[in-house]
Amino acid sequence: MGTRSLLVLLLLVLAGGAGFYVVTEPRPLAAEDLAAHKPDLANGETMFWAGGCASCHATPEQEDKKLLGGGLKLATPFGIFAAPNISPDPEHGIGRWSEVEFVNAMVRGLGRGGEHLYPAFPYPSYQRMTLADVRDLFAYLRTLKPVPTPSQAHQIAFPYNIRRGLGLWKLIYLDGMPFKADPTRSSAFNRGAYLVEGPAHCAECHSPRDAFGGIDAQRRFAGGPDPEGKGWVPNITPHEDGIASYSAKDIAYLLETGTTPEFDSVGSTMALVVQGTAKLTPEDRAAIAAYIKSLPPRPGKRPQRSE
Repeated sequence: MGTRSLLVLLLLVLAGGAGFYVVTEPRPLAAEDLAAHKPDLANGETMFWAGGCASCHATPEQEDKKLLGGGLKLATPFGIFAAPNISPDPEHGIGRWSEVEFVNAMVRGLGRGGEHLYPAFPYPSYQRMTLADVRDLFAYLRTLKPVPTPSQAHQIAFPYNIRRGLGLWKLIYLDGMPFKADPTRSSAFNRGAYLVEGPAHCAECHSPRDAFGGIDAQRRFAGGPDPEGKGWVPNITPHEDGIASYSAKDIAYLLETGTTPEFDSVGSTMALVVQGTAKLTPEDRAAIAAYIKSLPPRPGKRPQRSE
């Protein structure tokens, strides 16, 4: 290879590197982007339970679900993710975080230092939340008891440990669009749609994912393999492979009690989710149920295993 060819190759590499750097650059909101806001702690608590914050961030094997010392580990094909401490502890939690830093984590998927967060934290759904709800949630979290437990490090192998590459992932799977209500539907229906698509992030668990870890949009809510490899997450669309036989009242009752129409009880992580949805108002559970019943029916039956 001649000198000129080497020079051209070097320039291409430099251009490619510069392009990668530009397109993957974090784009946080600034403090001045947030309008004046008076926190509503009651609404913040609603967002806490709807969002299932305790199911991931409460220290495992403890009764008090408001002690958010983290520690839950999620084993995925991309590595092992450890849920961090989000209690208001100033050293190990988010006690020194500013409001805008929390907002950026929730809707932009950015850490306090501006680094890209892994989408094991479901910010692709949280981006649908209103800034008011996110800010109320932050205010509520700051009222909880600090837990002086250090967060554990993720165990991520190359190349997934290169956080900058998540900027490319976000170009595909993060659109930055908040929830938009359907003006042709009732306020109750839109409330359910907002809760399911935003804070409750139901699609994050109940949808299959592609090779890059993004939700398969054509099979959204149709169930699929548990990302941790521990079973199968059910189809929650009104398809015969899913919950077509469930009425809206059945779904609302399940969200309150964890009991299915077959007189069975939900288990695994769904049992933790129900601990949160049980604390929502009956109206919110009914709204969630109505929206789930409206989802397009999609096949997604658990494949038969050979004996």
